[in-house]
Amino acid sequence: MSLDSLKSSIPDYAKDLRLNLGSVIGNSELPAQQLWGTVLATAIASRSPIVLRELAPEAKANLSPEAYTAARSAAAVMAMNNVFYRTRHLLSDHEYGTLRAGLRMNVIGNPGVDKVDFELWSFAVSAINGCGMCLDSHEQVLRKAGVERETVQEAFKIASVIQAVGVTLDAEAILGD
Repeated sequence: MSLDSLKSSIPDYAKDLRLNLGSVIGNSELPAQQLWGTVLATAIASRSPIVLRELAPEAKANLSPEAYTAARSAAAVMAMNNVFYRTRHLLSDHEYGTLRAGLRMNVIGNPGVDKVDFELWSFAVSAINGCGMCLDSHEQVLRKAGVERETVQEAFKIASVIQAVGVTLDAEAILGD
C-alpha cells in the first residue's frame, strides 16, 4: 500500500488527478513533517477509506509518533470545529456568535508538535470541510507566524487533490465500470 498504488488506481479519465497527486506530494517544498502531516490529516478529512488506507502507512513512516498523533488530532478536532463554526457563520441569527461554544479543544493549545505545523494541518482540513471562519483564523495565525502564502497555498493544493482523489476512487468502487 503506497502512494504509487494509489496513483495506479486512479482511472484514465482522471489522469490529471494522478499527475497532481504525484506532484503535490513528490515535488512538495514543505518540510517532511508539514507535508506528511498535511497528507495524513487531509486523507482522514477526505473520508475515503481507499485514500486513507493507501496514504496512512507512508505518513506514519515519515512522521514521528508525536507528529502522526498530532495530524490525527488536527483532523479530529477540525471535524468538530468546522461544523460548529461554519454553522454559526451561516446562520442569519448572529446572536449564536455571542454564545459560549462550550466545546473542548485543548489539543489546539498543546498539540505535541510545532504550533505552525498543527495550524497548517488544521487549515488544510478546514479547506476540505469548507469552513470559511476556520480558514481565515488558521491562515491569519500562520501568516503572523511568518508562513508565506506559497506554503499556505501548498497545503490547500494538497487538500484539494487528496479530496478529489478520494471522491473519484470512492465513486469508482461503487460504479465499478
